[in-house]
Amino acid sequence: MSLSETLWRENRELALASLNNPFVQGIRDGSLDPRRFSYYVGQDAFFLKAFARAYVIAGAKARDWEDFVQLHQLAAGVFGELKLHSGYAERWGVDLVHVEVAAATRRYTDFVMATAWGYGAGLTVTALTPCMRLYAWLGRQLADSHPPEHRYSDWIRTYSGLEIEDLAVQLEALVDKYAADDPATRGIYRYAMECERDFFQAAFDSLA
Repeated sequence: MSLSETLWRENRELALASLNNPFVQGIRDGSLDPRRFSYYVGQDAFFLKAFARAYVIAGAKARDWEDFVQLHQLAAGVFGELKLHSGYAERWGVDLVHVEVAAATRRYTDFVMATAWGYGAGLTVTALTPCMRLYAWLGRQLADSHPPEHRYSDWIRTYSGLEIEDLAVQLEALVDKYAADDPATRGIYRYAMECERDFFQAAFDSLA
């Protein structure tokens, strides 16, 4: 079993916690309050910008030119996600420029950027992988339940698609190439998974 597969399996309970979060389940059946989703769109757009920067920093630290190019291409993939968010923002009047960054979002972005600047390519791609793998998995889980068409169907189609899965596979291959099988790698991966869980919870709690 590869390192990336091991890391994912070791953190399955956190993936399930995200799947079972009322925010994600509200996306599944379309029942999520649009105000919660609007909050999420703004926070996620802020996060994705840090995510793209971390890809570029990891690329600068990659030892092989092919990996440098690939990490920049992965950053370009983030732009596609941001276009999706821009579409939601335009439709529902979400201001993506002046986002009041929440504590859970700041915690996650600070962690990603500190890892990117402070460590090598191995730990950086390890910090980024849970987001891609989790979203690809969540998208498939929601799509497999065959929900009726609703306001969040575009989100489900995007994250259950082959493009997102391919990006996750590419990133996991970089983990397998660059990351060491050690406690630091396991700790980084798990912390990112915890941040994902808490990010969804914060979005649900935004109306509390």
